[in-house]
Amino acid sequence: MAYIITDLLDETASRLPDKAAYVDQNRSLTFSQIRTESRLVAQGLIREGLFKKPVVIYIDKSVECIAAVFGIAYSGNFYTIIDTSMPQERIQKILTTLQPAAFVTVEQSAGSVAAIARDLPVLIYEDLMKQELQDAYVSAATSRVLSSDVLFVLFTSGSTGIPKGVVTSHQALYIYAMTVFHQVYGLEESDVMLSQAPFYFVMAVIEMFGPVLLGATTHMVPPVYFSFPAMLVKYIEEHQVTAINWVPSILQSIVNMDAFEVGDISSIRRVLFGGEVMPVNVIRAWAEHAPGLRFVNGYGSTELTDGCMSFVFEGTYEGGDSLPIGKPNPNMEILLLDENDQLVTEPGEIGEICARGPSLSYGYYNDPERTAEVFVQNPLNHSYEEKIYRTGDLGTMREDGNYLYIGRKDFQIKYLGYRIELGEIEANISTVPGVAENACLYDAESKHIVVFYTGTIDAKDLGSILTEKLPTYMLPRRRVHLEEMPHNLNGKIDRVMLRKELRHN
Repeated sequence: MAYIITDLLDETASRLPDKAAYVDQNRSLTFSQIRTESRLVAQGLIREGLFKKPVVIYIDKSVECIAAVFGIAYSGNFYTIIDTSMPQERIQKILTTLQPAAFVTVEQSAGSVAAIARDLPVLIYEDLMKQELQDAYVSAATSRVLSSDVLFVLFTSGSTGIPKGVVTSHQALYIYAMTVFHQVYGLEESDVMLSQAPFYFVMAVIEMFGPVLLGATTHMVPPVYFSFPAMLVKYIEEHQVTAINWVPSILQSIVNMDAFEVGDISSIRRVLFGGEVMPVNVIRAWAEHAPGLRFVNGYGSTELTDGCMSFVFEGTYEGGDSLPIGKPNPNMEILLLDENDQLVTEPGEIGEICARGPSLSYGYYNDPERTAEVFVQNPLNHSYEEKIYRTGDLGTMREDGNYLYIGRKDFQIKYLGYRIELGEIEANISTVPGVAENACLYDAESKHIVVFYTGTIDAKDLGSILTEKLPTYMLPRRRVHLEEMPHNLNGKIDRVMLRKELRHN
């Protein structure tokens, strides 16, 4: 029986040693090969004397990145993946919180890592592959790993300007995968998945860990493919892709560009999506070109090891203009709580979506204050300690038991599949010389983040500086200079007035 994630790789490599597990543009690794390369990574970390320490992976999305993930797990440490294109300022904020013990990278990135690693060990992937594997040596370290030990820390947006590191254990991911991949998504050993999400984004856990659980295969393509829908459709046809897990905007781009005309997507059996609202007309277009599809609208967050609810349906959707976010996944409970922390029980009533279950993360790394804000004692249970996660999302339940997403309680948004704290963007903008005040809004109509600001800097210069502070998906697409920022009677920025300004700019 498997207890930790590497047990799944061991079992699948034994059962399907020669089957392709992970494929990128340069290499294809079988389950046996990925296991060997992972254990060579582990061996290098064990020789550094590291155990239960944070290790940074500074490798682009690739089979090597996957091997580093499993290698760190085999060694008894836990990983954080750094986006190699991320602005240096954000990388430094992550490293300050994480305080890593080592880095794993490839030769191509060794120079970049040396600049941020300082005196910490930097393990070069290509050098690790030159070792002679001592299997017993690695197994001795892995045998000390508990299912409750940390597997990864993924950094998400934070309202204070400091990214939050969500701490997730082996058992949280294992339970989530075992209960959801089969039962909800309907994924099987025969599936070929085409990965879209970056590996530092929790939505990617399906393609990262699905193969070792299912015996399926994950394909990775360069990010540029997702800017050219025709390339995606052709890849699906050529490689007979059966399952995709993409943000709705990518699925919509294929419809908008009529990319179905350049290839046959009838091999697709599963379309999984989440992180954004999915237009129903997009569902209908996909269903028309790939009859018999199972669609899964997933709802969740990094704090929940990806998902806690799913809405599953076959073929097209005839239930109106908006999709529900579904019902709780197996082994999860959803609580709708009102402002008095009382359970909302009547259909149509609105409450905050809260979740409890074994796939909750431990909280935020080195951040007990923010952890205590949202990982709280279940207010309905006064008898023993029982944590729930307060999502900050408002929802309601329909008569049929499916939940509907209403909106946010705060300034967090869902954009391009990411949960983004507008406060983090504002905090970074406030550090720019020449900016007096600023406020960020999300324009749902244009699907752009907009910043209103006062000060002496012009919009073009502000945009240039922000590219050095924020990842691309957090950059405001519109920058509106105001002579004076509107304030309400409490002296706070009047965001209602700024909403009105959106229509005039």
